[in-house]
Amino acid sequence: MFESTPDLSVSTVAEIVRLALAPVFLLSGIGAFLNVLASRLSRIVDRSRDIEPKLLASRGPAHDRWIADLKILDKRMRLISWATGLSVTSAILTCLVVILLFAANLIRNRLGTEIAWLFMASMVSIGAAFAVFLIETTVAARAVRIRSELLQHKVDDTA
Repeated sequence: MFESTPDLSVSTVAEIVRLALAPVFLLSGIGAFLNVLASRLSRIVDRSRDIEPKLLASRGPAHDRWIADLKILDKRMRLISWATGLSVTSAILTCLVVILLFAANLIRNRLGTEIAWLFMASMVSIGAAFAVFLIETTVAARAVRIRSELLQHKVDDTA
């Protein structure tokens, strides 16, 4: 199955690199998406840390509001974690695609089917990550509600 390492011409290596470039650009995009996810997670953690002392000092309806806010933040953290895991899985699968593109040429083996399956799995994984991200942003948008008592608040000018 394995032959001695073939002498690859520069043009052969250049062709392999050209084929591997698209997945490498995909890795760049996944990296940018991971940056967005990490940024959102950081903001969620900061917000939850800001709420904790307020929750401990509150009573009654204010306490209930802080608990509800923390529950939403916890749900968002779980969603971001899922999206991150799926994105990293996609990145790993994409790396395997690049490796197999080179390996197939080195061992003079036909790995086209395996490469195609790995690439499809990578696309399913990043697609699922985007779907989870959409859910997280929807949860976040719904959580940003202005309480009706604040919208109806009137200042007493008689003071």
